[in-house]
Amino acid sequence: MSEDLNTLSSNLLGDRQARVLRAVVAAYVGGAAPVGSSTISNLLATPLSSASIRNTMSELAAFGLIEKPHSSAGRIPTEMGLRLFVDHLLQPREVAAEQRRQLHHSFGNTDIDGAMHAVSQFLSDNTRQLGFVLMPRLERVRLQHISFIRLSTERLLVVLVTRSGRTFHREMDDRESGAQLELDRIATLLNQRIAGRTLTEVREAMAEEALGLRNQAGSLLARAVNLGQRGLELAGDVAEPMDLVVATRLALLDQPEFNDTERLRDLFAAMEDNERLMSLMGGLLESDRPSVAIGDELEAPGLRHCALVSAPYRAHDVDIGAQGLVGVIGPSRMDYPRIIPLVSYCSQLVAEKFNENATNEEMNR
Repeated sequence: MSEDLNTLSSNLLGDRQARVLRAVVAAYVGGAAPVGSSTISNLLATPLSSASIRNTMSELAAFGLIEKPHSSAGRIPTEMGLRLFVDHLLQPREVAAEQRRQLHHSFGNTDIDGAMHAVSQFLSDNTRQLGFVLMPRLERVRLQHISFIRLSTERLLVVLVTRSGRTFHREMDDRESGAQLELDRIATLLNQRIAGRTLTEVREAMAEEALGLRNQAGSLLARAVNLGQRGLELAGDVAEPMDLVVATRLALLDQPEFNDTERLRDLFAAMEDNERLMSLMGGLLESDRPSVAIGDELEAPGLRHCALVSAPYRAHDVDIGAQGLVGVIGPSRMDYPRIIPLVSYCSQLVAEKFNENATNEEMNR
């Protein structure tokens, strides 16, 4: 469809048609209702007669860019029309100074997890869509240190911290290791091996080292490697296959499209389908710029009336090729000129937060 749209935009869509389509999209986004010629006339900077507007709208309908829903006299943009608008007619608006101030304030001195929740909620509040942040996969993130805390004679807590300050912890059975003093010595040995390396790299290195220590089973180093292997496995299991931070969903209730509770249920069900979301998000992660997926492009029945705007971010503490996403999902009737720059700005701040935390951790080593 993209190739068809490029041809349509460059060869068939004249200035008058582009102006009218842009006005139809703007009016529909603002009013959530079919748009008539009188409304278009009021929005155009250079006036056109009602007859000219009606003729132009008929041409746009023939191109498949707008349609007449049911018995309404007005028109709404089709999925194809929105796609062409986003790709060729969109005029992005600068992020407001007050929004920038709010974002920086919400980050403050909070940790990385708090900052990600703040960003997703900020996007939700300021776009009336569902804001989200996709965190980098733990397997690809560079680690800072591991520690063990004795809880009882049979249980201990393993705590894993990444370069950017993310913390993963889980209780585990352990009757072999000694008291807290020995656990601290074990952690010191392990931290010499894990600092600055990814979880995958550390697991592979420890598996190899364990083979070389088979004849030293009682040594402190052998016990350290054994405990490290078990602790890293458990800490890694805590991380979800897709670590998605999602804002509260109340903002979506303001959208007229979701007065139909079945549509709302479909959206929520789609957001719970981790396998489908991983496939969708994985494709978006391959982009190096903001992306917009509309309707059927989302390849999920529950999202066929929705759109997703996202922007990738890269963090210095993440292995090459690994990254995350910032974005919003909601009705395809989005204010794209305002939302796309806002999502992009948020992704820049998220990257800065990750890198700032990673730098601080490095300086504190």
